[in-house]
Amino acid sequence: MIELLRSLASYMAKMLPYLPHTFLYVFFSLFFGIILGFICAMAKLGKNRILKGIAEGYTTIMRCMPSITVLFLVYYLVPALLRNYLKINIDGVNAVFFVIFTFTLFLGASLSEMMRTSYLAVARDQFEAALSLGLTAFQAFYRIVLPQAFFYSLPNLGNTVIYLLKEGALGYTIGLTDVMGKAYLMNADSYSVHALKIYVSLAFIYWPVALILEWIFKKLEKEFSCQKETVRGASHAS
Repeated sequence: MIELLRSLASYMAKMLPYLPHTFLYVFFSLFFGIILGFICAMAKLGKNRILKGIAEGYTTIMRCMPSITVLFLVYYLVPALLRNYLKINIDGVNAVFFVIFTFTLFLGASLSEMMRTSYLAVARDQFEAALSLGLTAFQAFYRIVLPQAFFYSLPNLGNTVIYLLKEGALGYTIGLTDVMGKAYLMNADSYSVHALKIYVSLAFIYWPVALILEWIFKKLEKEFSCQKETVRGASHAS
């Protein structure tokens, strides 16, 4: 048993230095995904039928496509299009950029719907009450609507981040060396003799990271719950 634990610890020690690569694509995919999701959400909530149709169609397409398929399309199609039509060669670009691009597309679709429903969950009369108090439309949105909408979105946002952490592991299929990619290389080097130990060690890395993320979002949910009640009470008092 002690020898087994030592082996697991040894494999984990070899994989942990690559954990920042995992956090890298999680952070940037989430960052750009939020921007893309916000743009699509505004298009869905707006009155322009063309933009609304484009946003709805984009969301539907992304929801119907497996992430591994989109990853391969991005990895093979984007360089081909740039090379053939713009004469730009990106063959030497690190695989992490393709992973970030792929999951930005996925998150843009899912987050746009999450933002739309969270915005609609905030009572309209609170926005109007803020305007009646002399706030501008931007101030009413930023101070009254946004904190409550963010609170409504937190459970789904936490699930989305954990989903990204897990699905991003598919990046090893295009050569990304994060913790999953390192585990894959170690398994290949050992000709799968130690496959079970390697992937159990990998699980012991993913589990605590996912649990910590879940804990963070629960703390955020609790914090914003208090703020939401304060904002709601102020708006009703007005």
